[in-house]
Amino acid sequence: QVQLVESGGGLVQPGGSLRLSCAASGMSFGSVVMGWYRQAPGKQRESVAGITSGGSTSYADSVKGRCTISRDNAKNTVYLQMNSLKPEDTAVYYCKATVVGRNLVYWGQGTQVTVSS
Repeated sequence: QVQLVESGGGLVQPGGSLRLSCAASGMSFGSVVMGWYRQAPGKQRESVAGITSGGSTSYADSVKGRCTISRDNAKNTVYLQMNSLKPEDTAVYYCKATVVGRNLVYWGQGTQVTVSS
């Protein structure tokens, strides 16, 4: 059974940092594309960052330079380091796994990030 479990969210002041983690199980983690998405109240879910099995990364313009996505295939975990957080970063952050070639997509349950003073 495939499972993605996010952690690391919380309340942080503007300018602060958080590191989100997503632990995967039930899949060949090293061969899947991993991504972080977020959804703010009243808004559509949007892509934040992605990382391929080979380690290539991509970022939304809104977080470029402030966030870093990484993966540890030995731990079946993907991370999102977020720095210089802004109130507009407030959202539920979701982890997504895509099994390329099999058209399979899995989502985690989400972790809340709130940036507020």
